[in-house]
Amino acid sequence: MAEHEISRRQFLSASALLTAGVSLLPGTGFGFPAYIKNLGKPNSLFNGVQVGAITYSWRSMPGTAEDILKYCIEANVSAIELMGPTGELFAGAPEGPKMPPWTGGKRPELTDDQKAAQAEHLIKMAEWRAKVPMDKFVQLRKMYNDAGVSIYAFKPSALGEKNTDQEVDYAFRAAKALGANQATIEQPNDPAQTKRLGDIAAKNKVYVGYHGHTQQTPTWWDTALSQSKYNALNFDMGHYVAAGFDPIPLIETKHDHIVSMHVKDRKNKENGGANVVWGQGDTPITAALELMRARKYKFPATIELEYEIPAGSDAVKETAKCVEYARKALGA
Repeated sequence: MAEHEISRRQFLSASALLTAGVSLLPGTGFGFPAYIKNLGKPNSLFNGVQVGAITYSWRSMPGTAEDILKYCIEANVSAIELMGPTGELFAGAPEGPKMPPWTGGKRPELTDDQKAAQAEHLIKMAEWRAKVPMDKFVQLRKMYNDAGVSIYAFKPSALGEKNTDQEVDYAFRAAKALGANQATIEQPNDPAQTKRLGDIAAKNKVYVGYHGHTQQTPTWWDTALSQSKYNALNFDMGHYVAAGFDPIPLIETKHDHIVSMHVKDRKNKENGGANVVWGQGDTPITAALELMRARKYKFPATIELEYEIPAGSDAVKETAKCVEYARKALGA
């Protein structure tokens, strides 16, 4: 067949895809999109593995519920771990005091006045959480679901030692209203607190997923796991590598207790532990995703964007690159 005939057919095929609203991603081959959107809806379920993102990844950008949904669609993310402020402001929570912006991945130290304003806001939030109905959270869930995005985890600042039992109960009720099976928090050091959270989680039949950083070890969650079947892992494999451990054996051993797993690429402890662009660190991202696919593990792999965003890019574009990395790793 003549070469120009092949090119003509490729052109017609690509034109038909574009007419149907399919985006072609650069570098994926003419007429062979990296993913095909279903009527504009995102799809990051690849060969049985749900790839998602924590909305903290977009902390450098506006964070209303509508903004976050737009980012999900643009980055092809069809499932998320939702940070508290986005859901709570949609549900009518009192707005907090203006805090200094994040710089270099960190928030500057607060002034005394800012700390006082924050303390006053926490009191208002406790009062609001004690009486807020769940209908706005249900509405938010429907808005996201209708656009092709599910919410599998909710991370409000309502599960701390200083939060009341009413606030903790609220966190699990709100998670359930959003369609999530888990509320997530940094694991407390006090076993009495993990016992309290596990008991209230059990009452609501919603898991509490404990997240950690470089304090994670193979046995770090064991006390909490022994206290309640609703105490679980919100495992961070990147931080685990930076702490000096191989995440694959832990995933294999504790997969029944993992409700979600944060995915990022970090150098290992010997190499300094830096957060880097995916594929440039020591975290076995591809091996972990392949293990999830082969063993049919059902917990989601949550993209957490923490490396420095390159000049000319933004957090949504970088998240999209991570989604594409995961798609290729899973052979989708």
